[in-house]
Amino acid sequence: MNKHILVVAQYFYPEQFRINDICTEWVKKGYKVTVITGIPNYPQGKYYPGYGLFKNRTEVYNGVDIIRIPLVPRGKSSLMLALNYISFVLSGLFWKVFTKINADYVFIFEVSPMTQALPGVWYAKKKKIPCYLYVQDLWPENVEIITGITNKYIIGAIGKMVDYIYLHCDKIFATSRSFVQAIANRGVKKEKISYWPQYAEDFYTPKTKSVVPEIPDDDVFNIIFTGNIGNAQGLEILPATAKSLKEKKLAHRIRFNIVGDGRYKQELVELVNKKDVAEMFNFIPRQPAIRIPELLANCEVAFQCLTDNPLFAMTIPAKLQSYMACGIPVISSSNGETNRILEESEGGLFSPAGDEQKLASIIIDIFNKTPEQLLEMGSNARKYYIENFNKYDLMNEMDSYFDSNLLMGDKENVQG
Repeated sequence: MNKHILVVAQYFYPEQFRINDICTEWVKKGYKVTVITGIPNYPQGKYYPGYGLFKNRTEVYNGVDIIRIPLVPRGKSSLMLALNYISFVLSGLFWKVFTKINADYVFIFEVSPMTQALPGVWYAKKKKIPCYLYVQDLWPENVEIITGITNKYIIGAIGKMVDYIYLHCDKIFATSRSFVQAIANRGVKKEKISYWPQYAEDFYTPKTKSVVPEIPDDDVFNIIFTGNIGNAQGLEILPATAKSLKEKKLAHRIRFNIVGDGRYKQELVELVNKKDVAEMFNFIPRQPAIRIPELLANCEVAFQCLTDNPLFAMTIPAKLQSYMACGIPVISSSNGETNRILEESEGGLFSPAGDEQKLASIIIDIFNKTPEQLLEMGSNARKYYIENFNKYDLMNEMDSYFDSNLLMGDKENVQG
């Protein structure tokens, strides 16, 4: 009989997260997969067309059974975001009480909010089965940065919730080595934590340049950013950097293509206009993930960015693997893990997070490289990706954890 994995992920198809592909791969490997998720509303903040409290609450995607529990859409305000987080947990609690699903493992895909892990932990305790947690965002650190909340009682309460989740998970996977250490610093035994980096889906592969309607076919040097446009990305650095490049007479020679949507997009557009650099920006609506490699192929360089914060220095953004898999040179405004990877791979250039002058400098540096030098840099990125983020090696590694009987002994200690 096929083993049954219950995946708890507040975001799932048609929302674009890597858990969609992970679940698809598990189905290919012969697992039965059921996903407990919310009604899709990320990142726009409202329900996707065709979905709602009374529409499309169950679905099958690539052989994966999807159950959508009610939640409040995230909206555009902090209050709505809080209600979004809370409503998923409350719906998950009721679901846990009444569900007749009997799974063999629980796998929690934890991007913010970590509160989404609670229904998975509670279900695993109820059924006395192994519970795996895949940490993409560190809490409570992420809460302090995104919301600005510093009240020690609130952060302390969130910290206790995080510790409860870590305690009641049998195995914790982290997307960066720095995350492994940060989780261990909360008192979690290191042997319970493993580095399991993200990979890119199979369609992220080098493409031949072709004419696309979104990006003008001209002699301008194209830099592309793809993905969520939120506060954490720190994209406010780009208008200031563009201003600096414009002063160096590069306004009509460099273009920033911003592909995506998010809570910060409107502010970014306004800042671009305020800095008088609109001619250097091309805003492209959110695209299906499968189209991203095609857009990357029509640009010289990919850009990734994070705000200047110790937490983000520990983070490896998922887009980095996507860019590298496509064999495109990467420039980054960041600290820590991302810079280490770009340095080791020789697949791109980086500047300190938040430093627009240094970012302008590396953009000029890469702008002045020959096509052959750019091609070599992109090839280096692709080679590093294959050697370090190979999807099939990582999925086989996960199988070894599922096959292990050692965790069941630990379960008694945790649940007791």
